[in-house]
Amino acid sequence: MPVTVDDVRRVAKGLPRSYEVLVHDRVKFRVGSIVWLAFNREETEMGFAFPKEERQALVTSEPDVFHLPRPSDLRFNWVEARLDALDEDRMRELVLDAWRMVVPRKVAQTVIDR
Repeated sequence: MPVTVDDVRRVAKGLPRSYEVLVHDRVKFRVGSIVWLAFNREETEMGFAFPKEERQALVTSEPDVFHLPRPSDLRFNWVEARLDALDEDRMRELVLDAWRMVVPRKVAQTVIDR
């Protein structure tokens, strides 16, 4: 069964220092001022923090799931995924890894994969 924004929200809201904001009718999650997770307006795609040097390999390996962000966002550590192509376990893994990219190592170590 594909995941929904509410499924993602349940994982993201429980992470230390993470909080939800609504910006221009889009749900986003931040740590401090850093956006590490966001949804398109239709809530069908999830953008998330991901290492720039690894994203092309990810997109190439699963083009039906992942795609690059729009050209103006290529400078960021960011990739996007279709929610209907993710299951609960894969979504949880992506969300946790994205969050770990933006929090201090000590904070990241406090959360064990759930």
